[in-house]
Amino acid sequence: MKKLFAGLTLAAMVMGGAGLAQDKPPFAMEIKARQGIMAYRALNLGRLGAMAKGEAEYNAEAAQAAADALAASAQLDESLLWPEGSDHSANPATTADAKLWDIETDYDGKHTEFVNAALAMQQAAGQGLDQLKAAMGPLGASCGSCHKATRIPN
Repeated sequence: MKKLFAGLTLAAMVMGGAGLAQDKPPFAMEIKARQGIMAYRALNLGRLGAMAKGEAEYNAEAAQAAADALAASAQLDESLLWPEGSDHSANPATTADAKLWDIETDYDGKHTEFVNAALAMQQAAGQGLDQLKAAMGPLGASCGSCHKATRIPN
């Protein structure tokens, strides 16, 4: 009897788990992962931007740490995070626009620009405030070019 009860309990848990999995919006895991990466990037960009704007005192060590983290995140393989159809129309948890997968949008080219700008910031950030400021413009532009083209405004 105990084995039957245990078996029925296990079957109910598995079936219940399957039911919960079916209730998840499409691409929930991929969207959550890419939003986490974007939040991490925003944290580091915010630190660099605050120094560049004079809102925070320039600190070479802190600037370098933020730039190193940003450059590392820029070089992550994101191929699993952007499956076609993981846009706002399929899942309102994301602000990604379906235009993301249009060939004209050139996501790959925009991502390459971001990687290059993040690497340039990594070289500049700890070298002085003027170098950080000079690298900030191209970095911000690379982020903005993709977000403006592929993100639904809040």
